[in-house]
Amino acid sequence: MQKLLLPMIGLLSAVLASGCNNAKSSAAVAKDVAIAQQQASSEIMDAKKDAAKEVDGAATKLNHTSKDVDDAGAKASYEVALAQADGDHKVAIQKCSALSGMALKSCTDQADTSFEQAKTHANVIRLNN
Repeated sequence: MQKLLLPMIGLLSAVLASGCNNAKSSAAVAKDVAIAQQQASSEIMDAKKDAAKEVDGAATKLNHTSKDVDDAGAKASYEVALAQADGDHKVAIQKCSALSGMALKSCTDQADTSFEQAKTHANVIRLNN
């Protein structure tokens, strides 16, 4: 009995580990993607509202310069671009959940890479303004 215990534990561990990598059903993925898209849209709208407030605030300061307004605009654009990148990333990750195994890993790696590239691009644009 004890001779079988160790192989059974190994087999059970392997089964449990592979079960964690199962793909979601297409209906569950569609629902999760729709929720992620809705949340992303809401976050982007909030970022745009905050951006408009920042630019308006810089423009209405008593001693503002055009540089102040430009800086506020660049920061606001950066925040909106980050919100967009974050939303796109969340949606992509939800779409990846339809996959399993190496396809899942590859998909999430690509989503993460795209997210990092979008953040870098937003930062470059902010710094060049």
